[in-house]
Order: sequence, then structure tokens, then C-alpha cells
Amino acid sequence: MILVDTVLKKREKNGNPIRVGIIGAGAMSRGLINQITNYTPGMLVVATFNRSLEKPKNLYKDVGLDDYIIAETKTDFQNAIDSKTPIITQNIDFLIESDGIDILVDMTGSIHFSTKLAIDAFNNKKDLLSFNAELDATIGPLLKYKADEAGVNYSIADGDQPGVTINLYRFVKSMGFKPLLCGNIKGLQDHYRNPTTQKSFAAQWEMTPEMVTSFADGTKMSIEQTCIANATGMKVAKRGMYGHYTDKHIDDIKDLYDLDELKKLGGIVDYVVGAKPGPGVYIYATTDDPISKKYLKYGKLGEGPLYSFYTPYHLLFFEMPNSIVRMVDFNDTIITADAGPVTEVIAVAKVDLNKGDLIDGMGGYKTFGTIENTDISRKENLLPMGLAEGCTVIKDVQKDQVLTFDDVEFPQGRQIDALWKEQFNLFK
Repeated sequence: MILVDTVLKKREKNGNPIRVGIIGAGAMSRGLINQITNYTPGMLVVATFNRSLEKPKNLYKDVGLDDYIIAETKTDFQNAIDSKTPIITQNIDFLIESDGIDILVDMTGSIHFSTKLAIDAFNNKKDLLSFNAELDATIGPLLKYKADEAGVNYSIADGDQPGVTINLYRFVKSMGFKPLLCGNIKGLQDHYRNPTTQKSFAAQWEMTPEMVTSFADGTKMSIEQTCIANATGMKVAKRGMYGHYTDKHIDDIKDLYDLDELKKLGGIVDYVVGAKPGPGVYIYATTDDPISKKYLKYGKLGEGPLYSFYTPYHLLFFEMPNSIVRMVDFNDTIITADAGPVTEVIAVAKVDLNKGDLIDGMGGYKTFGTIENTDISRKENLLPMGLAEGCTVIKDVQKDQVLTFDDVEFPQGRQIDALWKEQFNLFK
């Protein structure tokens, strides 16, 4: 953070801000644009894309960007960049193709939209920072591969659990310790929540009921842990993870895990519900070094063999400017699927599904997602959650049953399906 802070101040002093293009104008975009505009020196929101104009216009007003233009042509867009006037546009190609933008930030949660965005960004040699863990959990290994091929950076951002966890993971490893568990602290897990049950909570926070449902039904948590597993090479000890329920502090539940099992698996991702401090992330690590053991005890981390490290919060868009600087100025990605497809999120029936049913999206009424090791998923031909939306059920599937590729018919011509197959063939 100190390095990031120093670099931003230097950029501000030199009149050389990092130029950011924002994709989407939802609640998280509002927070990020406010953070950059009002609290981050050396960084500038150049343009915001959204399909409709009303949301970004209201957003700009909320954060104090009253002097802006709506760019309908490339000439309008370039003139605004030259005059350093903030831009709103309904043409995403203006952002992707512009030399006046250093990095794109995807603030949408759409699998299909973000798939095209990522590929187009790479083809145009544009760095992409994503707040879309859903896409990364589906084809993250392929996106990393394609970004590397294109010579650009792609990453999930700080602020959501995957980025916060990997920051902590890197910190723990840098001290010479071996992480054996990357965990997520949750306050709720109910696979059968749906947009109706979550409607009022969603309205309170200006989020969609589907987004909030994906938090409550466990889909988002499985997505987050899949991103971490694919970054670290860690697996799950069982389908869906252990998911212990406890009101104890993270420091006091290390005995829930078997050290030999953790070592045998090469480390695992997991979660707990109700533990303190929450929400947050935690890592259990070990060391054989006697000097390290002595001073970990002195530092009040206990006798071992597992030592507890945690971050008691994830601060959403507040942390994202740090990610932007790390990528642009330090060539440092926050979290990518370096280990390849180690785990994936598979679709499970939330209700009885009947032949002819159309599966809705994540956080919907029909399915929830749970994490499984990729070798098992492929052996059992299980349907990835990121591909399930829009598929038609061709066999009756009982509630709580996992779906397979044989249970559904896919829509024709979807880019995400073709890319998932490409990933499958690349890493098999």
C-alpha cells in the first residue's frame, strides 16, 4: 500500500494520472467512481460504458462529475479525452479501442457480456481488471492463457474475498510459512434462498435480488473459493467444502482440520459460517523452522502446528484503486488462475426440475452452485454453473441433485460455451 500511495502521489504531481475506463454503472461502479474521483490522487475516470444512459448520468451526478459529455461518435469520444472531460457512452468499442485509456475495469456480473468484453480487450492489447469472479470461476484459466498470449494483464480485483485472500496468502508465504487452508468467513448459507426471499434486502443496498441471492445460497462463496483454488492449486476436501458452523473465533477452530489431510491434499479451500471475525478471510499455515516456531509463539500465534492469519473485512470498491495501480505501474496481477482448472463450480437443482424447464441465472430460482474438484467434475460430466443459464432441462432432475451435461440442451452459438470447450481441451 505504501508503494501504491507513493506512486499515485508522484503521478498526481506530474499531471500523469492512470486513465481508467469503467464498464457498468451499478452500485459497485458508483462506489469505485466515487473512490477514484474524490479520494484517489493520480487516477482519473476517463469514461463509463453502460447500455442505458440514465444510470451513469445519475452516478456521475452523485459523485460530483457534473461536467461530462455523452459520446455517440469516436470523434466525440476523442475530443472529450483530449479535453479531459469525463465521458458516458453506450458504445463499448470506444473504450476498448481507445489509446486514451490505460486499463478497463469490468464491474458487471454478467457471464456472457463479460466473456466478449475480455476477449475483445485482449485482442486490443488492453489490460482488464475484473470484479466478475463468476466469469473467472468458469473460464479463468483460459482467460489468463489468452491474456498472456496477448501480452496484457488480466486479474480479479482487491476488495472481494478472492483478491483479499490472495493478498494474505502472498504475505504469509513471504514470511516462509506454508499455507494449508484458505478460508472464507460467512454469516449465512441457505441453498434455497431465491430472488423473492432476498428482494427487500437487495432493495436496501441497491443491488439486484439475484446478486444478493447468489450470496445467500452459497453460489458466490463457491465461486470465490474456486478462484482461490485455481490460483493456488489447492483443492476441496469434499464436494461443497466442509463448511463448519461455529460461533468461535478463527484462532480457536484450527482443531477442526486434520494436518495430515491438509498436507496430503496440498492445501484446501474451505469456509465457516458464524465464526469471528466476520465477514473476512483466513489462512492456516504451518512451518517446520524452529526459529519461526519460537517467535510465532512469542507473537501470540500459539504452539502450532497450524497458525492462524486473517483479514477481518473485504472492502469492495474501496480497495480497487490499489489493484489498478498494481497492474498498470507494477505489472502485478492480484489473482489469476495460475494453477489452471483445479476446481470448478457445478450446478445443483434448487427445486425439482422438469423436462422443458429453462434454467435461470446465478442467484435465481432453479439452481445453486457448489464447488468440486475438476478431476471429479470431468469424470462425472458435471455441468458448470457458469454455463447453466439459458439451458433447457431435457430430463427430470430432483432437488439437490447435481446436473450433468446430459441433463440439458444448450442454446446455440454462445461464446462462453465455445471458450469453455477450448479451456477443457487446453488443460485436459
